[in-house]
Amino acid sequence: MAEIVGGFLLPHDPLITADPSSPPKEQADAVMNAYAHIGNRLNELDIDTVIVIGDDHYTVFGPHCLPRCLIVTGEASGPVEPWVGLPQKQMRINQPLATHIMQHGFDTGIDWAVAKSIVLDHSTSQPIHLCFIDNPKISAIPVLVNSGVEPLISNKRCYEIGRNMREAVQSWDGAERVAIFGTGGISHWVGMPDMGRVNVEWDKRIMGYIENGDMDSFLALSDEEIIEQSGNGGLEIKNWMVAMGFVEGGKGEMIEYQPIPQWVTGCGFMEVAA
Repeated sequence: MAEIVGGFLLPHDPLITADPSSPPKEQADAVMNAYAHIGNRLNELDIDTVIVIGDDHYTVFGPHCLPRCLIVTGEASGPVEPWVGLPQKQMRINQPLATHIMQHGFDTGIDWAVAKSIVLDHSTSQPIHLCFIDNPKISAIPVLVNSGVEPLISNKRCYEIGRNMREAVQSWDGAERVAIFGTGGISHWVGMPDMGRVNVEWDKRIMGYIENGDMDSFLALSDEEIIEQSGNGGLEIKNWMVAMGFVEGGKGEMIEYQPIPQWVTGCGFMEVAA
């Protein structure tokens, strides 16, 4: 049976790689060291598959099609955006396990959209690049939820998707050691008058919920409060909710937190025990 080993929560801010020198060096170094730390932890934990939760930023999808939740079961590469500062690379995808997760969802109430060939944006591509793209031992399963644009997926549904994937992995006959990345956030206002503002108090509140395993308070947050306190980009904590459903009952430990106005984001990194 496959084993769920743990999870990581981390940003996917495109400016980290597109404009790496804009913040103070000590802050930029702290962020890059946090990505490297997660890559090292994947090796220490002998992880061979990472489910990476992200959200499309109106790059691959748009008004013509807005999948509520999508799983990649075939070929994938990224990032699609040439300005992000990363080369577009092919990803190693654990296609058999991804297909099993898809089918388990179909059988138990998750109507996945499915990508058999896709070029992904920075939300999943950047964390993969910075943590394990060059590690031949680790494959990915990218998953997108619609946490960025209306009609937004609900907090409850995000958590349910995480739990459903947990059930799928636990029912898989393979010997994989699986981790999950919940990417995005924390506070950032994208294209809004407050762009560049970082709400440190809110960010620490969110990380506090994770540290304490307080999913009732975390999932009870309304979209309106999230936007008011952390901007439209703050809605990406829904990606974290998927990850927390996957490691149900887990509590988090902070790896790093840096509020960086130059990157318009509160950059939070956490490890969550399964």
